[in-house]
Amino acid sequence: MARFVLQLSFKNNERRLEVRPAHREYLRDLLEKGKLVTAGPFADDTGALLVYEVANEAELRDILAADPYTEADVYDIVQLTEWAPILP
Repeated sequence: MARFVLQLSFKNNERRLEVRPAHREYLRDLLEKGKLVTAGPFADDTGALLVYEVANEAELRDILAADPYTEADVYDIVQLTEWAPILP
């Protein structure tokens, strides 16, 4: 398994808020399945940081493609990188 850090920048805020309940439900499902480690918006609500634990980047890209936020086009990816934490 690999850990990936994803930093998002939000856009289309009105649409994002409409889709947010479905997005958060999707994230809860990923958390229950062990695919999502943690996630949350920045304090100023301009974006978010998410940490995934998946087999590889291809799996993560599939997860992102199914996210309601992706279909609604309410974010841009600022950074997507594999992460090698040294502490839990």
